[in-house]
Order: sequence, then C-alpha cells, then structure tokens
Amino acid sequence: MSRRALVTGASSGIGMEVARALVSRGYRVLGTTRNPDALQESSRIPGVEYVALDLTDRASIEACARAAGDGGGVDILVNNAGESQMGPLEELPLDAIDRLFQVNVLGAVQLTQLLLPGMRERGYGRVVMVGSMLASFPLAFRSSYVAAKCALKGFATAARRELSPFGVWLTTVEPGTIATGIGDRRTRYIGDYSPYTGDYTTVSKAMQRNEDRGIKASTVAELVVKAIEADRPKPLYAVGNMAPLVFTVRRLAPRAFTEKMMARFHGLK
Repeated sequence: MSRRALVTGASSGIGMEVARALVSRGYRVLGTTRNPDALQESSRIPGVEYVALDLTDRASIEACARAAGDGGGVDILVNNAGESQMGPLEELPLDAIDRLFQVNVLGAVQLTQLLLPGMRERGYGRVVMVGSMLASFPLAFRSSYVAAKCALKGFATAARRELSPFGVWLTTVEPGTIATGIGDRRTRYIGDYSPYTGDYTTVSKAMQRNEDRGIKASTVAELVVKAIEADRPKPLYAVGNMAPLVFTVRRLAPRAFTEKMMARFHGLK
C-alpha cells in the first residue's frame, strides 16, 4: 500500500493509536507533534516520520503542509490534534475561546485547505475530523468545546459534496468518553465564588468517573481506519457510550428528552 497519511497529534492518545494502526496496515505515516526533537522514545512509533506542527501558529501549519508535500503529497489527513475546555459560558475568557477555536477548528481547516489541492488533482483523498459525541449530545459547562466540535463537523459535512466528485471524501468520527487522560490536560475556568460551582463540580466529577472507565484510544483508531478504507465514507461514525442506541434515541425522541438524558447522566437535576 503506497497511500501516505498525515495524523495530527500523533504523540499520544487517539492520534498515536491511529498512526500505529495505519503503519501496521502498510501506510506511510507522518505524525505531528509540537516539537519532534523533544519527543520521548516511548512516544515514538516505529515507521512514523514526525513533523512539527503548532496549530496556534499559521506559519507552522503552512510549514507542516510543505513538509508533507515534499514527500509526494498526502492522501489521507486525520485532523485529531486538539484541546479540551470546560467552564460556565458566563465565565469563559474570550482569549481562551479564541485559542480553543484556533487549535480545534481553524488550524484543522487551514491544514485541510492546504492539502486538498493535491488530493483533488490525484483523484483520491480522505479527510477525517476527529470530533466528539458531545457535538451530538451537548453537555452543560462544555459549551465552547461542544461549539468547536460542531464547527469541525459542520465544515466536513457541508464540504462533502464539493469534493466527492473528485474522489476526496470528508467524514467525522465522534468518540464517546475515552480513557486517554485528556481530563488531566483540560483547561478549566470557574471563579472562586462562582454561582455555578455546585453544578460545575457535579459535572466535573461525573466526567472524571466516565473517563476513567471510557473506551480505549485504539478502539477509536479502528473506526478511523474503517472510515479511511471505506469506498464511500459515511458523513459520521460514532463509537462508545452505547453509540448505536443513544443515536437512535436522539433521532426518535424529542430534543428536550435528549437534553434531560445528558443532564441526568452527569448528575444534574
């Protein structure tokens, strides 16, 4: 197999497992990390070439796309890198929201734009946005993160018809709760005397419990590979949190019921 893949955020979690899975299936894989020279040996996957990418820096994104193109172009792009954020809408700093959207949405969009011409000209391409089931099942105190993941899915879903005639397919993979330690790296914003402290704490504790027993990153990676290798990838793939059942409920039940279901699942009345 001669397809070449670029996986962002390949030094840990889902990105690492996607890179590992693709290498094992014979793909040539580029994996991004902020500083490849500082990457520990335990985080390196044999067969993966690491390139620098800082999604907060548009020049870095351009440099990453050039580096990927120098090796013959990229056939597959997995936009996985991102950050998690939590806090009451009223108290979220605007600069924190700006950063989240740059890293989770605008950086991924820019990288995709830079790599699409080559895919289109070669008549083959796969772009996978790694989203979150929170985009389909919003949760209190996760508004900025939910909005970013909805935006990422929106770009992919709306642009599918633009690119599919050229053999380029965009799709979104929405994982449920994952046991990757992402909660330890999540940025949190809550005032010392916030009126939201009680419910915020309840949701935070519930999320931690769920993440401790969440699905493995390798399970998500298997679904990403399935999307990549489909002849006509679906707009959306989901895994974890009883995805088939809850998506059926979401489709059939009133929206208010889904909102109550999510609230109660996280301890809110």
